[in-house]
Amino acid sequence: MKKRLVLLPLVLLFSFLIYSLLFGKLFPYSPVITGFTRHELGHVVVYIEKGAAYPNLQEIDSYINKVETFHSLSFKQKPHIYIFGNQRTWTQRSPSRARFCAYYNGAIIVSPQALQDAQAGLISMEIYLRHELSHSLLYQHTGIIKAFGYPKWLMEGIAMYSANQMGTSWYPDKEETLEYIRRGNFIHPKQYKTKNEKQVNIETPNRIAFIYSEFACIVDYLVSSYGMEKFHHYMVRLLDGADHDAVFFEEFQIDFEEFIARFRQQTVAGS
Repeated sequence: MKKRLVLLPLVLLFSFLIYSLLFGKLFPYSPVITGFTRHELGHVVVYIEKGAAYPNLQEIDSYINKVETFHSLSFKQKPHIYIFGNQRTWTQRSPSRARFCAYYNGAIIVSPQALQDAQAGLISMEIYLRHELSHSLLYQHTGIIKAFGYPKWLMEGIAMYSANQMGTSWYPDKEETLEYIRRGNFIHPKQYKTKNEKQVNIETPNRIAFIYSEFACIVDYLVSSYGMEKFHHYMVRLLDGADHDAVFFEEFQIDFEEFIARFRQQTVAGS
């Protein structure tokens, strides 16, 4: 009797895990994919849910080279992209409500809304996928555990900058973003994804779009100030879980807080 009582919770836990992998929120980590058609291309594997509209698969495959070239890194394995066509199954299986989302194992999920918006010309499938592929590439090099420690603002700034996403869809372009900063809108990079983030007052048409463009502007300022080679070295050193502020100072010979203050001062000054 006691043995049964011990086994029952284990069986229930195992059953819940299997269900979550196949049909629930652990889907991006599942080794078994049901309800999708698999397309293995030269550089990427695309899974398309049955009934979903087919994007240009060869075009998606071509994005990989662009992403690798910018980052000067290669994917360790072909990234997997899951394209949903059914709102209900996407809601059940996607841990995020974002149109596109990359997970710590490098998997990318594309929502039905993303497909509709791309077909309507509201967003660019290429720009958004290159953004997520930037995350996927860095996650493959950090591994799942170290991915948690990679600076989240930098992850978004690199993705925005590498995909040339500022000025597209609802993201303000560089000059608009700098003007918003001059008006007093600014979130310190270290406040992003913390309990203090919501306390930051930002008066822009789209809060998260501004924040992402702000981070892209910071990356742009780093590259223009120190060069792409120096920036790349800084980006790569952090993949092993190194202390951000220590690496930043070693690479750029300036304290991170001082650098952020300089960025804001020069932005306000209009230089």
